[in-house]
Amino acid sequence: MMEERMTTALTAEAAIKMWHASRLSVTQTYEMSPEIIKAHDSVIGTLGNFSASIGKAKSKKTFNVSAIVAAALMNGTVLRYSASLPENKRRVLYIDTEQSPYHCQKVIRRILRLCGLPTDKDHENLEYLALRKYSPEERIEITKQAIYNLSDIGLVIIDGIRDFVNDINSPGESTRIITMLMKWTDERQIHIHAILHQNKSDENARGHIGTELNNKAETVLLVEKDPQDSDTSCVRSVHIRAMDFEPFAFRINSDALPELMDGYVAATKDGGRQRRSRFDPYSDISEQHHRIALESAFSLQSEYGYKELTEALLKAYSLVSVKLSNNKIVSLISMLKCKRMIIQDGSKKYTYNSDFKY
Repeated sequence: MMEERMTTALTAEAAIKMWHASRLSVTQTYEMSPEIIKAHDSVIGTLGNFSASIGKAKSKKTFNVSAIVAAALMNGTVLRYSASLPENKRRVLYIDTEQSPYHCQKVIRRILRLCGLPTDKDHENLEYLALRKYSPEERIEITKQAIYNLSDIGLVIIDGIRDFVNDINSPGESTRIITMLMKWTDERQIHIHAILHQNKSDENARGHIGTELNNKAETVLLVEKDPQDSDTSCVRSVHIRAMDFEPFAFRINSDALPELMDGYVAATKDGGRQRRSRFDPYSDISEQHHRIALESAFSLQSEYGYKELTEALLKAYSLVSVKLSNNKIVSLISMLKCKRMIIQDGSKKYTYNSDFKY
């Protein structure tokens, strides 16, 4: 059953009630929608509204949204995304319409790893639904019931909103879906972030539903491969109601997690680029400084978990005048593991290999 059929006529009495309930007054005070998701201090998501990500196939849209979800679960910062969900709206509902349960589970584990959490235990604030096997009508009804029955929900991800319609180019179906998003977000005071593919031939979101998303969304993010480096994905806004943010980029590191690329500057319209050199812990830090910092860090204790290691390295490298951001530390640890300067054992603990070859 397709929910919210627009063909149902309102009675005059019902329309009058809705008219009166919709009146606004200049003398009343209306609260600003709480800001829950930002990209580099620019608001991209508020409660009571919806946003979207678009991008071509293999542009790593799901990796990007994994960072948004991880930030929401932590109420912290991942990549360039920072989240601040109210205490009574900390639950994230993730709807996946495209992938099998096996691949959905990989996304869950990626999100948990981005949070620094174990992957052998479900997170109490993450509800992940794999709806690939259902019809569009069933997906809509399942999503609606989850939204209205999870009392502490704050953020909803719809990874594959195209699968909520039978015909992506149907104006009627598209209008119904966008109307539902607006109704759900307003009535439940949540934020919905939808993901949709781009057209192969241009930068527009696919179909009539893409046009409606662009017209009504609070923010539309574009995730695209860097034209000069296919391993790099760039994120920028196509449409944003708030102040725009500087485009940023990420790549997938050796741990199969999205990693921010410091110093990235997006290509211009004509293909030119003003690009600062990306932080390279191998060439930017001398072997001597690496050795001093590592010996200092591991003199305090012989092994670390990942979170403890990041804190120890931040302090140790500052002793040799190397200032590391939270993003640079990820690159550093990846390089240290690759060069076997630190070794991760079966228990996921990190130890120092003093015999490393630089």
